[in-house]
Amino acid sequence: MRPALETDGLGVRYRRSWALRDCSLSVPAGRVAALMGPNGAGKTTLMQAVVGMLKPTCGSVVVHGEVAFVAQDRPLTERFTAAEMLAFGRRVNSRFDDGAARDRLGRLGVPLDRKVGVLSGGQRAQVAIALALARRPDLLVLDEPLANLDPLARHDVMRLIMVEVAERELTVLLSSHVVADIEETCDWLVMLNDGQVQVSGDIEELLAGHHVLTGAGGSAITTAVGAAGVSASRAGRPGELLVRGEPAPDPRGQSRRAGLADLVMGYLRSFESAALSGPGPVIQGWPTLVEQQTGQPSVSEI
Repeated sequence: MRPALETDGLGVRYRRSWALRDCSLSVPAGRVAALMGPNGAGKTTLMQAVVGMLKPTCGSVVVHGEVAFVAQDRPLTERFTAAEMLAFGRRVNSRFDDGAARDRLGRLGVPLDRKVGVLSGGQRAQVAIALALARRPDLLVLDEPLANLDPLARHDVMRLIMVEVAERELTVLLSSHVVADIEETCDWLVMLNDGQVQVSGDIEELLAGHHVLTGAGGSAITTAVGAAGVSASRAGRPGELLVRGEPAPDPRGQSRRAGLADLVMGYLRSFESAALSGPGPVIQGWPTLVEQQTGQPSVSEI
């Protein structure tokens, strides 16, 4: 697969603290990649380094082609009309496709003669993304593009992006805190935690490589020796454990393939865990069941 974005040992340091540390990843061209992680994980720092707004302290970042960036606050000149914003974009970008941008906004019902400051949040998001897409980028970087939008506006914004992805080999990297926002649109996942990459890969392959083990009778689950546990749950209900690999059958509990929410929450709550680069080990005699009162789980609890 041809990469659209590559980082190798990327690090960004602010005074005494590292916002990113040894961040290495590769996103193939034509993919819609979700960038997820808790607040302070380094998502915005990574995006700013990718688009050249920050100079890395160490390591490297390579974008294969042109890149466009839409920040979370979607900075636009509020006293300009949408048409004037397009005219400005045309003047400062030699590759700017004004006709395509006007067509997109027209199909979405965004009035070009209305000042940006009086447009709805969804319409302002559409203008910002239409401006970015009109630059004909190879990589579109979006920092929380759906933040503070209502469900209909969220749908319209993602539809605009997905139409562009379908029409040409556009690669998208978007950050989000909401699993539902990425479940139907993204096919690649990058997870940051504490400034480091935990997960980077094809979503279907990651889900196929992770399972949720559930204990019975109010028991908690701990990993047996050699089990590739990620995180466990003991919140007053049957214990659950997210593991890498496919467990062998065990009559003391049940196993199911992990969903995207299981995968995301499991890694978010176990910041020291990292996904395997390839297929995980098969867990033989999978995790033993232990009474909750023993307090012996060997992995972080959810």
